Amino acid sequence: MAVKVVLVLLVLGGAMYLFVFPARTYLAQKQDIAAQQHTVAVLRTENSKLVAEKSALQDASTIEDIARREYGLVKAGQQAFMVLPASTRPEPPAPPPPRHTAWYSSLEFWRYL
Repeated sequence: MAVKVVLVLLVLGGAMYLFVFPARTYLAQKQDIAAQQHTVAVLRTENSKLVAEKSALQDASTIEDIARREYGLVKAGQQAFMVLPASTRPEPPAPPPPRHTAWYSSLEFWRYL
């Protein structure tokens, strides 16, 4: 009887070794592949945006727009104007600190002596 139990345990252990552990590895690899495919898709999208930006920067009018908008540059003979925010009124100076008097000056007793 004990031999049969040991034999069944060995068969179950062998089945786990042959089927369960490789299946876990397969599922983990499948998850890794899905994550890497998502990363590749994100990078391809970013790459296509950069290619479009590169081709847009080949155009002189796009470069001129960026120079005007981001750097405030103007062509020769043009004048640049800048609208500044309204100036705020200066705050009045803080009142001087109160003069310190002796601690006993507020006592009623001293006033009547």
